Amino acid sequence: MEIGIEAINIYGGPAYIDVQTIFANRGLDDGRFDNLMMRCKSVGLPCEDPVTNGVNAAKKIIDQLTEDEKKNIELVIAATESGLDFGKSISTYVQDYLGIGRNCRSFEIKHACYGGTAALQMAASFLAAGASAGAKALVIATDVARAAAKNTYAEPTQAMGAVAVLLSANPRVFELDAGANGFYSYEVMDTYRPLPEIETGDPDLSLFSYLDCLQNSYKNYVSKIEDANFTKTFDYLAFHTPFAGMVKGAHRQMMRKFSDANREMIEQDFKTRMTPSLHYCVQIGNVYSATVYVALCGLIDRIELNAYKRIGLFSYGSGCSSEFFSGLVSPSSQKILRQMEIQQALDRRYKLEMDEYDDLLEQNMQWMFGIQDKEVDVSKFSKMYDHFMDGQGFLVLKNVKNFHREYDWS
Repeated sequence: MEIGIEAINIYGGPAYIDVQTIFANRGLDDGRFDNLMMRCKSVGLPCEDPVTNGVNAAKKIIDQLTEDEKKNIELVIAATESGLDFGKSISTYVQDYLGIGRNCRSFEIKHACYGGTAALQMAASFLAAGASAGAKALVIATDVARAAAKNTYAEPTQAMGAVAVLLSANPRVFELDAGANGFYSYEVMDTYRPLPEIETGDPDLSLFSYLDCLQNSYKNYVSKIEDANFTKTFDYLAFHTPFAGMVKGAHRQMMRKFSDANREMIEQDFKTRMTPSLHYCVQIGNVYSATVYVALCGLIDRIELNAYKRIGLFSYGSGCSSEFFSGLVSPSSQKILRQMEIQQALDRRYKLEMDEYDDLLEQNMQWMFGIQDKEVDVSKFSKMYDHFMDGQGFLVLKNVKNFHREYDWS
């Protein structure tokens, strides 16, 4: 049975700030700017949270379904490291506001940036089992940066947003290679969120863990797939992208380890097989559980697709867990994805000045985990709201009453 992605969409937020602006105003070393290879990062508003991000990513997909097709959604999984409650899953809000019927499983899953892949693979396994003919599954990978690490080189990468993925036995966008999965995981404290307002860790340890997992998950993939070859099996590659410069370094290491390419050949291979996947990543930043699928969307949108192409994907989550897997895209993949008009939405975002950005950071910190009663005051960020959201039908947070979050359409 063919299983994979029927439709996919990115919500890249209502506002952004140029990374160069952060460098200039935080006194960061311009000599390290090129190493990041980032252009800008998405910034959310106080009326947004992981629920609104996920719903706004999924709404275009759901709106294109017939009522019968919507009834076939039997599984809703929210993947996030930005949960809003220790017990209540944000998938319940997603299910409700998207109008998905009550005859479905609904739950939340967490494993840092690997969470989106964990959700996708569990959904794919459910569909592949064939227990429910015609069933579909909706995966929402949604996150927000808890607190920008001011005056550090992590700040320009920490972003917000979501990717919604509809999976079925009609994989019009991406067909998963059945059984082609390499795993690697172990316990490590590289990055973590021990408190609602803190996002921290050891950046060097995180880099080494990422590289270690990339190599070893790929080795596990090779052990299962006869004649798999890093340079020949995959027409293109898409990796989890905390920042684009990290992916370039990871690709270089893999080419040195698993090919006999020289430096010039490695550089050309990166431009050909990996650079397309960075297209949206460098405009949005790290969206944690959603980021590898931001990379996949960028790849599909940017390459020339006149025949089936095999994509190798690497997903990594701190803590840590990782997976190297693969699948096929086709000319129809591009046509379907472009109906989502992802680039057009990113181009519509409000461009923040530094004082506006800092003000939003302070306001957003007031809407962390554990709020009991609070009203959203749109007048405090009306310029950004009016520019992107007013009258556009986005889901926005109105208030929290006795811990229950209430939303409305803009």
